[in-house]
Amino acid sequence: MTTHQKLEIIQKTLGLTQTKLAEKFGVSFAAFNNWWTGKSCPRPKMQSAIDELFLEITGQKIIPANQLIAKKQIIEQKLQNYQSVVSEILHNSDIRDQFILQLTYHSNSIEGSTLTEPDTAAILFDNTALPNKSLTEQLEAKNHQTALNYLFDYITKRGKINERLILKFHSILMNGVHPDAGFYRRHGVRIVGVNLPTANYMSIPKLMSSLMADINKPTQDIIALATNIHSHFEQIHPFSDGNGRVGRLLLNAMLLKANFAPAIIRQEQKQLYYTYLYKAQTKNDHSQLEDFLCTAILDGFKILERSDIR
Repeated sequence: MTTHQKLEIIQKTLGLTQTKLAEKFGVSFAAFNNWWTGKSCPRPKMQSAIDELFLEITGQKIIPANQLIAKKQIIEQKLQNYQSVVSEILHNSDIRDQFILQLTYHSNSIEGSTLTEPDTAAILFDNTALPNKSLTEQLEAKNHQTALNYLFDYITKRGKINERLILKFHSILMNGVHPDAGFYRRHGVRIVGVNLPTANYMSIPKLMSSLMADINKPTQDIIALATNIHSHFEQIHPFSDGNGRVGRLLLNAMLLKANFAPAIIRQEQKQLYYTYLYKAQTKNDHSQLEDFLCTAILDGFKILERSDIR
């Protein structure tokens, strides 16, 4: 595969312009454009950087065990600063609002919402109705805010993570949006864009019961468990719609219950997220998804530390 072909795949997956991609590699646009057109070849060090990023975004990169361990150690160190992460969120309105904004905006954008971050903020905190945006998208934003507030309160009360909670998430998210809000699907579905079988709808209650048993098993590595549960939940695909949003709420319920910061999975990383999720589901290799989740949790800690509050 040529350098140009690799760069094309990187650009498409990351959704960056050539100018932004040049910045990512730390080179001028002119130098990058020469690679793109084949007028010149990258130097060995830069070629290595291109090759490494290509492997990463296509799900082929091998994550060294020490890299994961190092990230988890950083997270563990940050945990020492918080007796209760959810209490910290609830007792600081700026932190709470930032989590609600970031989690709502990014989770809905991943699912195709056209609302911008400022649009989302206006809807969530000013109760503004935007005439140029669909009512459904605006309702989905408000519903997600309600679901997060429910989650924070639920964790504060030490609620158990179970099927009832998952169905509650779905009923809140799909309220006024989908007729089967709060119920498992009763028909077959397929995940658009990937060759991945989902569960037979008649098997969903049994599969979800088994998943809940796995969630509540004792573990020394909540990040590994949460990664495994998230990939499994998304493959079961228990609902007609809203599986991604419910799955990310479930993921953050697990993290908050273990006193971790919520994971901020950003919409601009959507294709990486999907690539790593698919790899976990088809190859039983969760390393890249787990590494990705560690970074998302560290982004959550930035909000707690107010280093990511604008």
